[in-house]
Amino acid sequence: MNNIEKAKEILISGEYTCVLHNGDETYSSNLKGVKPLLDFLNSEKDFSGFSAADKVVGAGAAHLYVLLQVENVWAGIISQSAKEILEENRIQFSFEKQVPFIINRTGDGVCPIEQAVKGIRDSQDALTVIEKTLNRLNQKST
Repeated sequence: MNNIEKAKEILISGEYTCVLHNGDETYSSNLKGVKPLLDFLNSEKDFSGFSAADKVVGAGAAHLYVLLQVENVWAGIISQSAKEILEENRIQFSFEKQVPFIINRTGDGVCPIEQAVKGIRDSQDALTVIEKTLNRLNQKST
């Protein structure tokens, strides 16, 4: 079983939202949205060469996977813009279902992270926008 298949198996068999696996090490999270990817990024661990399995990959997550330098991504659901970002950055990917865009958690519009990074092609710029958007959203909810 290769790394992407193992990451996918771990994702599906557990209560995880995303899994990173490289054959020797596995990192997983059950946090929603881009939070686990930001945590992985902020850990300063080297994830280059890892395979990622994720339930939902929108444009924001795709940019974060670029910054994590993963080798490939499997997504349960992937947005069109996420596919384009992964292709542009030569990250292999596969998926179960493609959608035009990721829907927000209330189901009545576009995911705020997907909307915030729309049209951004530089992943470092996207990271700045993602962090600002999450700060704004967290201030609204308090």
